[in-house]
Amino acid sequence: MSESKDKKKTDIEDSADTANAQDRASSLGPKIKRRTFIQSSGAAAVALAAPMVVPGLKVARAAGDPVKIGHIEDLSGNLAVYGVQKYHAAQLAVKEINEGKTLKGGPVGSGGLGSMAKFAVAPPVMGAGDKDLKYVNDGGALTGAGMAFVEDDDVLVDSGESGLLGREVELIGPDGQSNNNIWQQLTRRLIQEDKVDCLVAGFTSAEREAIRPIVDQHKQLYIYTNQYEGGVADSNTFCTGAIVEQQVIPVVDYMIQKFGPRVYTIAADYNFGQLTAAWTKAFAPLVGGEIIEEEFVPLSVSDFTTSIARVQAAKPDWVFTLLVGSNQSNYYPQAAAAGLEYPMASTVNMAQGYEHRRFKPPSLNRMYNCVNYIEEIPTARNRAFVKRWYEMFPNDPYIGQMAQNTYFSIHLYALAARLAGTTDQEVVKKALESGLSIEAPEGAVFLEPSTHHCSHYIRLATADANHNVSFVREWPSIQPWWLQRVGVNLVKHKEYKQYIPGEDPFFKMFAK
Repeated sequence: MSESKDKKKTDIEDSADTANAQDRASSLGPKIKRRTFIQSSGAAAVALAAPMVVPGLKVARAAGDPVKIGHIEDLSGNLAVYGVQKYHAAQLAVKEINEGKTLKGGPVGSGGLGSMAKFAVAPPVMGAGDKDLKYVNDGGALTGAGMAFVEDDDVLVDSGESGLLGREVELIGPDGQSNNNIWQQLTRRLIQEDKVDCLVAGFTSAEREAIRPIVDQHKQLYIYTNQYEGGVADSNTFCTGAIVEQQVIPVVDYMIQKFGPRVYTIAADYNFGQLTAAWTKAFAPLVGGEIIEEEFVPLSVSDFTTSIARVQAAKPDWVFTLLVGSNQSNYYPQAAAAGLEYPMASTVNMAQGYEHRRFKPPSLNRMYNCVNYIEEIPTARNRAFVKRWYEMFPNDPYIGQMAQNTYFSIHLYALAARLAGTTDQEVVKKALESGLSIEAPEGAVFLEPSTHHCSHYIRLATADANHNVSFVREWPSIQPWWLQRVGVNLVKHKEYKQYIPGEDPFFKMFAK
């Protein structure tokens, strides 16, 4: 064959490859593999449809042109206790992607399915302060019988390439310094000067709302990884943390049933605390509870003498603490020193600021929190994740919920970019809206297309008087259903707002 014919054939093949890549990007529907869930009793094996590993799609890229991930967190200041963890999580995820690793996942529904199995009557109790996650009590013999979720042991697998789409991934991670004005400056710099392909940023809801107008102005692909009060419906924003229907509703229901209806809420005085408290006030009456008092505390407060006296005077059945940051976490040792022994619930503590590790027992005694992640989760996949983390960061004190969310979210972005065959942000957004599931350390996580929020594996964690951790209930998958109920569908209709409980007719009668 002549040289000209060879060239013509190559051009035709390149065109066909390009067309095929475009077809893949538009349809986002590769074949799905299957994995096997095996009954713990060994009686049978059940093959169920589950997420597949999507091979890296090889596309032509300019040499030396990295994929840029912008990552803003608070590496100093009041919120650094969370921000350093999240930065380390981003570093670990980027390292794994560049080394040719990925988390299992694909464009299908969540893999949170189960089979009939035997299990221990009591939950396992995890030891305090052990990075190797030792059992204090393994829960006893396998004498119970019922539905149990069986997971893959190895969820970090080969991606088929080093980096992403033939390019190295670069992490650009400036310090937000726990200052919203600095956050806005850094967001503009990352978008306009660094031209990041994806922005992963934000601990507090105040930080998120400070930068979201800038994100929307530039149509920047933005991933917010924190648990929060819920309600953000933004076509450019993907919220991968747990929200109210996954945390507040199950823990409030549990606490009212177990400890009684009278609730004292003490919360951080900004949109997270205010809106989460509003959710609690709206929901508690539906399950027989009442909010006997609400208190909102500025983030700068670290002396809780007055608050503790108010709780003692109110005599609640339990206290709902929605406190944030190093300053406000001082409530717990101060309350313990004052002899305050009411059961507590939270959506923040233990899982984020690891107060059960930072403070001496029994400061967190009888604390309950519905979490999508906490370091003590006693599963094979989490143990492997914890081991990888401490091999890279041996001096870290803890791996928190927001750190895990940041870790799987960056892998989720890489999965979406591979499916799209490009880092073009509008195309990647469509890939993220295709119905993606990823196997995170917590379990299977499903990104719900219409609301840009995730279904999560939720566990109700509690600490005892010695700060050992156990899990008293589990929900293998709780969907982010509330925005759907108020009519949000970002696939069909672009929006850029945050909904609040008072906009839901179902709760209006209670949201006073």
